[in-house]
Amino acid sequence: MARTIFVANLPYTTDELELRSLFETVGSVESARIAYDRGTQRHRGFGFVVMQDDADHDRAIECFTSYRHQGRELVVNEARPREVSIRR
Repeated sequence: MARTIFVANLPYTTDELELRSLFETVGSVESARIAYDRGTQRHRGFGFVVMQDDADHDRAIECFTSYRHQGRELVVNEARPREVSIRR
C-alpha cells in the first residue's frame, strides 16, 4: 500500500523531478510533488513523496532524516492526513 512522506526544508531550486530522483535511490516512487503558493506560484520549501512499498517508505524516512541536500538539512516525516477547514 502506498504511503506518503512529508519533506521540508527543500532548497528553492529543487523541482519535482529532482525530488523524485532523490527518493528513487531508496525505492520505488509513485509520485513526488512540491507545494507552490497559489498566489505567487513560488516554491514553498516543502513537498510530498508517495512510496509504493512500506519497506521503501520506512527506509526513505530513515535515510533522508537530517540528510543534507544542496546545503540544507531535510526534515522528513510520515505525512499526516490533511485537515479540512470550513470557512464561513
